[in-house]
Amino acid sequence: MPTSSYTPELAAARLSGLLESAMDAIITVDPQQKIVLYNRAAERIFGWPLAKVKGEPLTMLLPERFQASHAQHVTQFGETGVTSRRMGTSEVVYGKRANGEEFPVDASISQVDSPEGKLFTVILRDVTERVRAHEDLAAFATQANALREQEKSRVARELHDELAQSLTALKMDTIFVRDNLRADPQRVAAKLEDMLAMLDASVAATRRIAADLRPLLLDDLGLMPAIEWLVQNFTQRTGVACELLADEDLELHEPYATAVFRIVQESLVNVAKHSHATRVEVSIARDGAEMTLKVQDNGVGFLPGTTRKPGSLGLVGMSERAQLLKGRVSVDSAPGRGTTVQASIPVQDEGSPP
Repeated sequence: MPTSSYTPELAAARLSGLLESAMDAIITVDPQQKIVLYNRAAERIFGWPLAKVKGEPLTMLLPERFQASHAQHVTQFGETGVTSRRMGTSEVVYGKRANGEEFPVDASISQVDSPEGKLFTVILRDVTERVRAHEDLAAFATQANALREQEKSRVARELHDELAQSLTALKMDTIFVRDNLRADPQRVAAKLEDMLAMLDASVAATRRIAADLRPLLLDDLGLMPAIEWLVQNFTQRTGVACELLADEDLELHEPYATAVFRIVQESLVNVAKHSHATRVEVSIARDGAEMTLKVQDNGVGFLPGTTRKPGSLGLVGMSERAQLLKGRVSVDSAPGRGTTVQASIPVQDEGSPP
């Protein structure tokens, strides 16, 4: 019979290769909780080379405030006899890098008996970006709720200050017309002219308030005419040249049309507020199942990632709109070379769930 080529040495080599190629940090400690195995992913995540940590207590990889309790948890886990479990089910687990930086991790721990005693293996993953994203979304939700309340207050104030007062004045003028129709027709005629002007202003205010709540142009004319109106209105208000590059026949169903409209609208608002640009280009195109829009200006630019002003949704709001439709928003900017906001949104056929 042929002799098997599978030997303990080969098995150990294969296991070592798997450990070293793993994307997650894998750390094994002995019964005294001193490190005996520490793979390359652990070196990358913690910043310590193997030579510096082997034989050292595991607590060197933990923030000081967690060191005592962690050692106790590991000891208790060894007494349970449970093979493995997730760590930190009720609280966030943190590690500490070589430079002293703390970071959140997802971690699980397992135990196995060996001739040298019980060995504990921790597999962990750096989840800094995920935690940061959750914090950003939580902050956005809080901020968005506050802004919704501010928007309700603004609409209520405009309804009271503009429409309610105009309607009250019109009622008083109507009473005047009724009481003076025969006695003073000239004053009545002048009053009617004033009333017509006030009605025109009230209609305009109503349309403006309604447009802020819902872009009626989308319902009446479609996406591209609504975008063209945005571009023209932007140039009229700011004096900044704005060019639209898009297929006039391009059309989207909801909720994609509203998302594209609002992202372009918010981008142009940001340009008007912050960029000091003299030229803006808006391009919209659909390539198969993906819609791509880009708003590029030649303004002063900024450093992406800098702190947002309080009360401003800005780029986070645009990102949230895109993410709700499984899309993404990217920003390319630097001081002195303008800003490009690009959004890509996968578009499904009408009737399919977004």
